[in-house]
Amino acid sequence: MAQDVTSESPEALRKELERYHLVVNDLHRKIRELESELQITTAVAEMPGVIVTRPELQQTMARLVSKIAMIVQAEKIMIFLYHAENSELTLLSPALGVTDDQATEIAIKPDQGITGEVYRTGESAIYNDALNDPRVLSDIVSKLRIRNGIAVPLVIKQRDEEERIVQERVIGVAHACNKRYEQEFNQDDLRLLEMLGEQAAAVISNAQLYITLTEEKQRIEDALESIRAGVIVISSEGSIRLMNRATCQLLNLPVDGYEGKQFAKVITSEEILKLLNETFNTHHEQSIEIELPDEQVFRAETSTVAGENGQLSDVVVIFTDITDIRHLERMKTTFVSTVSHELRTPLTSIKGFISTLIDDTEELYDSRTRQEFYGIIDQECDRLTRMISDLLNVSRIESGRALDMQISEINLRKLVRQVLNTQQQYTAEHKLINKVPEDLSTIEGDPDKVAQILDNLVGNAIKYSPEGGQVVVDAMDEGKMVRIDVTDEGLGVPQRHQDKIFDRFQMVDGDTRRQGIKGTGIGLYLVRHLAHAHGGDVKLTWSEMNKGSTFSVRLPKIAQIEQSQE
Repeated sequence: MAQDVTSESPEALRKELERYHLVVNDLHRKIRELESELQITTAVAEMPGVIVTRPELQQTMARLVSKIAMIVQAEKIMIFLYHAENSELTLLSPALGVTDDQATEIAIKPDQGITGEVYRTGESAIYNDALNDPRVLSDIVSKLRIRNGIAVPLVIKQRDEEERIVQERVIGVAHACNKRYEQEFNQDDLRLLEMLGEQAAAVISNAQLYITLTEEKQRIEDALESIRAGVIVISSEGSIRLMNRATCQLLNLPVDGYEGKQFAKVITSEEILKLLNETFNTHHEQSIEIELPDEQVFRAETSTVAGENGQLSDVVVIFTDITDIRHLERMKTTFVSTVSHELRTPLTSIKGFISTLIDDTEELYDSRTRQEFYGIIDQECDRLTRMISDLLNVSRIESGRALDMQISEINLRKLVRQVLNTQQQYTAEHKLINKVPEDLSTIEGDPDKVAQILDNLVGNAIKYSPEGGQVVVDAMDEGKMVRIDVTDEGLGVPQRHQDKIFDRFQMVDGDTRRQGIKGTGIGLYLVRHLAHAHGGDVKLTWSEMNKGSTFSVRLPKIAQIEQSQE
């Protein structure tokens, strides 16, 4: 029969009570450990699985440092990350108990203080007397008013398929400082912070990786959206990975919403589909030119991207707008043909009249007729000279060489009269009127080049007024500048051409072509550069279809040659 406990000695009872106390204390300890682990698990569970933006990371870190502070009963929580570019451990924002201004001033080298020691060795540390501990940095301790603390390494652990650790890497250090209620940190606090630090390291590392990849992806997408070239990236399975806005505009498709779709269900152009299918079948780069109904011309080029295994991973298609190139090529061809014709016309006249005079051995033509022939030959020679001068000046401009300027004083009314007299000889249907005031100030400039400006503008006014009419040259004083207006009653300049008429080889098409109006397309281009060479400019200031146009040249009274040549 069991002995009654009341019959035991007091000493035996005391020992039994002590044993019960030990058991109870052990149970309390295990309960606290379970509660702490539950808090850690809860803290980790509250973290989002994937963090892809810096604001998300900051929000997650704010919740995390608050949880850590609550679990280890600390007033301050700081997480330092190592940055290889400047070899420093800097404070990750947000930090608990540290202001933003204080955080920006803290940067620790790996060989400095207890933070550097923990980072280098990967060993945790406790410092309960921060003011007298030689391992800590006194300036940071005093600035942040740190009494005590624990520091643990933030370790990234790589595991194999069997969950065995195959590699460890320290990315930073976590600090918990100033134990609440004036207490000291102990090994239990250290163990808790190590567990939390391991979770924090994984969250931070993964978040930084995702953020870097996301931001890089966004930068690439923004760059692709900003360029004028169209770009499509298609996976080896034929699904669209990326198609930028320029491609949507080219293919006349609504913008966005194509990622993941099969290219054959999105692209309707048979030429592009054939190009893509040939690339996928042959794994070789292909290129074609595509001309759209609106006369736009694009070059479509494919490029193949191989994966790590050497197999086809993606096909990239780049659409380059070559409309201007093809247009320029056509204009150059037309220009050469037109110049040949323009040069041949006066040469034919000169040749014809010279041959007539040579063959007139019996002097069938009287002196007056001969003088008329000589006058025509002289005019055609002047015409050739002006044309060749224009071509030479264009050549100098195209090669980047400064124009040869001979500056002198110019009487504009007199110069305009000379130009109009010359041009009047080429037309009987137009009335050329000089309205330049007699008292207009003289200007400094190159007389030959100002004459070229006026010749081209008056010649154009005559050319684009096939029904005749008035061509008026007027001028006015604008202070430091003089403005010369050339107004005709001709066809006018269509709105679609007004932005381009001063470009090289440009000709106004449509009615002008049908009416047989031809030219080299360099007249207004040359006028613009000759005006700029004087420090002036030229503009189309008025135009109405079938009513006429006004071109205005502004030239400085005092030559500004150096400025214009720059």
